[in-house]
Amino acid sequence: MRDLDDLTPQEGQGFQFPGSFEITAMGEAGANLRERVPEILRGLGLNVLDASLRERPSREGNYVAVTVAFTCPSREKYDLAHAALRADPGIRYTL
Repeated sequence: MRDLDDLTPQEGQGFQFPGSFEITAMGEAGANLRERVPEILRGLGLNVLDASLRERPSREGNYVAVTVAFTCPSREKYDLAHAALRADPGIRYTL
């Protein structure tokens, strides 16, 4: 497996694995997403970069977007991360 620091993006190649990526989950403000999103990703065996966690409430405060970075070994795990987050009843969308 290659070291993440040794990766250099190549033009026109898109995602490169292993790599570090950000994911954003949006859902209801009362769904405790600040704790749930990293918990779900860790449950998949992914390394969550805790210092990267950001939370942004909607204008009315009814919804929240939580963004966190994580390291991912493969495209399959990346897709699984999105699917697992979307399966959570408190999460409406992921980016």
